[in-house]
Amino acid sequence: MTTHGSTSAAASADDRRAVTGKRRIAFAVYVADAGRLPGLHALLRSLALSNPALCEDVVVLHPGLPDADFDAARRLHPRLIPRTAGGPHDVFGLDGYDTVLALTPAMVVLGRLDPLLRLRTGVAAVPRPGPDGAPDPRGGVPGDGLLVIQRQDLDHPVPPATARDIPESLLVPLDSRYDFPALRLRDDLPVPEGVVVLNFADAHPSCSGPAHAARARHDLDDEAFRAAYLALPGAKHPDLLLHLALPFPGGPRPPIDLVRQLAEIHRGRGRHDEAVALLSEAVAGRPDLPRCHETLGVCLMALSRYAEAETHLLLATASADFASRAFGQLARLAWLLGRTEDSRGYALAGLESDPTDANCRAWYARTSERSATDTAPPSTPPGEQLAHVALFADGDENAGDKVLPEAVRSCFTPDTGPDRWHQQHAHLLVDEAGLERLNARRAVIVGGGGLFLPDTAPNGNSGWQWNIPDDVLARITAPLAVFAVGYNVFDGQRYRRERFAASLQALVERSAFFGLRNHGSVARVRELLPDSLREKVRYQPCPTTVARHLDPRLAEPAVREDTVLINCAYDRAGLRFGHDYGHFLAEMAAAIRAVSASTEVRYAAHMPADERFVDDLRREHGLTLPVEPLYLLSNDAIRDLYRRTRLVIGMRGHAGMIPFGCGTPVISLVSHPKLAYFLADIDRPDWGVSVHERALGARLAERALAVLADHPAAVADVHDRQRMLWSVTRENLAALRELTGLPDPFGDPDQAAGPVVPAPRSAADEDRAAPSTRTAPPTL
Repeated sequence: MTTHGSTSAAASADDRRAVTGKRRIAFAVYVADAGRLPGLHALLRSLALSNPALCEDVVVLHPGLPDADFDAARRLHPRLIPRTAGGPHDVFGLDGYDTVLALTPAMVVLGRLDPLLRLRTGVAAVPRPGPDGAPDPRGGVPGDGLLVIQRQDLDHPVPPATARDIPESLLVPLDSRYDFPALRLRDDLPVPEGVVVLNFADAHPSCSGPAHAARARHDLDDEAFRAAYLALPGAKHPDLLLHLALPFPGGPRPPIDLVRQLAEIHRGRGRHDEAVALLSEAVAGRPDLPRCHETLGVCLMALSRYAEAETHLLLATASADFASRAFGQLARLAWLLGRTEDSRGYALAGLESDPTDANCRAWYARTSERSATDTAPPSTPPGEQLAHVALFADGDENAGDKVLPEAVRSCFTPDTGPDRWHQQHAHLLVDEAGLERLNARRAVIVGGGGLFLPDTAPNGNSGWQWNIPDDVLARITAPLAVFAVGYNVFDGQRYRRERFAASLQALVERSAFFGLRNHGSVARVRELLPDSLREKVRYQPCPTTVARHLDPRLAEPAVREDTVLINCAYDRAGLRFGHDYGHFLAEMAAAIRAVSASTEVRYAAHMPADERFVDDLRREHGLTLPVEPLYLLSNDAIRDLYRRTRLVIGMRGHAGMIPFGCGTPVISLVSHPKLAYFLADIDRPDWGVSVHERALGARLAERALAVLADHPAAVADVHDRQRMLWSVTRENLAALRELTGLPDPFGDPDQAAGPVVPAPRSAADEDRAAPSTRTAPPTL
C-alpha cells in the first residue's frame, strides 16, 4: 500500500498512457531491512550524479518498514515510492509500469543508464558465469543482479519466483559492465573503464581499494550531495534540479544562473507565479541582468501583468546579446494588447539589433499585414456579421491551424471572408473595446482547434488560449457558441487546473452551445465541471473531418497520385516519445522501406519543425524522402494535395482529420490522446498505431499495404464513417441556426447520398500558393 508522502511526482501530470500506449518506466529496489537503507541512499546519490538528466519513479520495495524510515531517501529523490512487498521477486509483478529496471542497495551507478531504458524485449541481465568463468546465458542470472524487465513479456498468472527462473527464451544478455561484481577486483585493481553499475554483493565491507573508493564517493551528507549535483555540467532533469536546489540554503545569494534555470522550469510547467517570485527577488536592484529580466518579463506576461512585463523586457533590451529576443517578446506583448503600431515598432527595433532574428521578422510581417487589412473595412454592417474567436495561423505556422478556421466558418456561411466574419485572434486580450466589437456582432463563435491547452500562449485571465477575463466574459451579450474545441493536454503534461477550471465553468455557463471535437475531450472537460453543467457539454466533430460536405470542389478525384504521405510532429517531443524516439525512428524506417516497394512515399510537413523527421531519417537510416511543405501552401492547395494521395500516415491531429475529411484513408501515429479520441469516435481504433508500439514498423507496413491493396474499399469506409460525423454536425447546426438567425446553407439533409454543399466560398490565400515539393537538403 502506498503511504502518505510517497506519491509519485508523475501523479500530478496528465496521465493518458492507456490511450497513447506510452511506456511507463520505473527503477525498483528491494530493501530487506533498515540496515540496507544506507546502501539505498548511496545508490540514489550515485544514480543522480551519474545520470543527472534522468528521473523516473524509484519504487522501494520493503517488508513493512515504518514510513518515516524513508524520509532520508525522499530528500535524495523527488519520485520515491515505498511499497510493501513479499520479497525481491515482487519486482516481476510491479503494477503500473511497463519497464522495470531492478537494482539493489549493494550497487552504485557509475555511468549512463539510457541504453537500458531503451530496451524493449524480454528480461535483460548479465548472465551468471559458466564453468569456464565466461558469462553463460543458459546458466540463468544471479538473484542479486541488475534486471531490465519488460512486463509485457511476463504477462502470465505466475511471474518468475526468482531471477534464476527466467525462461531462457526471454533472457536478453547484457554486457558485464552493466552489473560488474566488485568481488572480482582485488584491493589494488582499478575499476575497469566503462563500468556502468558496480555491484558489491558478497564483497566484504571492510575491503579497501579503487572499487570501494568508488562507492565511498557517494557517502555524502545532504548538503554535499546537493552541491555536487548542482555543480555538474550539462543538462539536468527538471524534477531533480528543483528537488535538490530548493529551498535555497541560508547564507549568500544563490547563483543567478541557477535561479534563472529554476524559474524556466517553473515557467515550463505553468507555475509562472513561482517563477516570478524567484526572479523578482534575484533582480531586485540589478538592472544588469538582461537574461533574467527577459525571463521575468515573459513570466509576468503569462500572468497577464502586462505593464510590469513591459518594464522588465525593456530592461533586457539594454544588452546587445539579448536585445532582439527581448524586442520580439515586446512585439508580442504589444500585439496582445491591440497596440499594432507599437508591436511593429518593437519588431523593427529588434531587426535593427539583429537583422537575422526570425521572431522579430515574423512579428514585423504580421503587424504590417494587419495594418494593411485594417485600412479596408468590410462592407457588411457589424450586426450582420459573425465574430470568430480562434487561432489564425500565418507565415510558416502550422498548416492545420490555417485550414481549420475556414472550415469552421464554412459550417455557418458560404462566404468565409471578412465581409461576413469579424476575426478575433484568441490570444488577443479582450478589453472593453474588444468586448464592444464582439457584442456588436450577430453571434460569437469560439473554435475550433485545441484551445484548451495551458502552455501555447499562457495568460492569467483564463488559463487557456482565449485571453478573456471572467468579468468581460460575463458581459458578452451576443449569443455565444463554443464549436469543435479540443482538450489538447499531452500525456504526462503538468499544469495547474484551478484558473482553467474556474474560467471553463464561467464559459460553459455563458455559452448557448458548447461542443467539443471528440468524446475524449467531452469526458475530460466534464470532469472539471460541477454536475449541473456537465450535460451542456456535447459532441461536435472538427469541421475538417466533414470537408467533402462543406466544399463542392472536394469530390472524389478521378485519379489519385500513386503516393503515400507521412507526417510527424516534434512539439513537446519528450512528452510524445519518452525514451522511445530511437525505436520509433528505426521502426518508421523499416515501414517506409516496406511501403516504398509498392508506392512512392513522401513527407508532408505542417510546419518547418516537422522536417526534423526527414533529417533524422536520412542521418540515422540513410533514407531520403521528398518534402511537401504544406506550411507554404494555400488552404485549397493543402486540401487538394491530401485528396489526391492514396494514404496519409500522420502524427498531427489535422494530418489525420484533413485528409479524412477529403475522403482519403488515414493511419494515425498516436503520440497524443486526441488522435486516439478521434479514431474512437469513428469506431476505427485499428486505424491508429502507437509510436511506442514494439512492432510499430511491421504493423504500420501491414496496415498501409492492406489499404493500398484494396483502396476503393478503404475510401468507401472513410465516406461511411464521415456520414456519421456529418449527421451530428447537421443536427448541431440546426440548433445553432436558432442562435444566429442565419439560413441553412446546406439545403435538405434528407437528399440522396453525396456531398451537399453551399455555393463557392470567397477565395482566401490563393496568392500564397507555393511550389508543392522540395527535396530535403543533403546532410553535410
